[in-house]
Amino acid sequence: MRILLVEDDAMVGESLRAALRQQGFAADWVRDGRAADAALASERFDAVLLDLGLPQRDGLTVLRTLRGRGDATPVIVLTARDALADKVAGLDAGADDYLVKPFELDELLARLRAAQRRAGGRATPVLVVAGLRLDPATREVSRDGRPILLSAREFALLQALLERPGAILSRAQLEDRLYGWGEEVESNAVSVYVHQLRRKIGDDLLHTVRGLGYYAGPAKQS
Repeated sequence: MRILLVEDDAMVGESLRAALRQQGFAADWVRDGRAADAALASERFDAVLLDLGLPQRDGLTVLRTLRGRGDATPVIVLTARDALADKVAGLDAGADDYLVKPFELDELLARLRAAQRRAGGRATPVLVVAGLRLDPATREVSRDGRPILLSAREFALLQALLERPGAILSRAQLEDRLYGWGEEVESNAVSVYVHQLRRKIGDDLLHTVRGLGYYAGPAKQS
């Protein structure tokens, strides 16, 4: 999952970005409202973590601009403003959720997963394709009841593919799910992770479409 973190406090931003990346998210961080507008207008994110008290342009304006152009990217407001009027204003402006600082990382992660499920139209958090089971909440993966241990980036890549079974995702799309701005991306990183996943889960569920990308699920008839 690729996250845009919009937070002007350097200490909060650094620690939150590091925590998200440690959990396997591709987390990008901007520190003011104008930078957030530019990022959201030019790139695709799976979710936005948005502070309200931002320099250059406040968070509510960023949110209204995003929704005004029909962008339905899930947005979770992260703010110290705990008054009921502020919560109502944030939700009415188009936020999917509202979390008051300070908060626990586990709660934020749970809210992110819930927002992503709603965006994907899924009622259940668990992804199951042909006996392969991935639980984003517990980060457990199994096939036919056999537990499979994955690294954070292997998990992130597999989750991206299982969220859209049968859909071909390009290498660039998968890199966006694995890496944030400033992180070095090796040219063959995706193919290496796919190879490692096939070795762990079997080579019959992850398929390469030459020149296009990869998909998960039963092999398509040629």
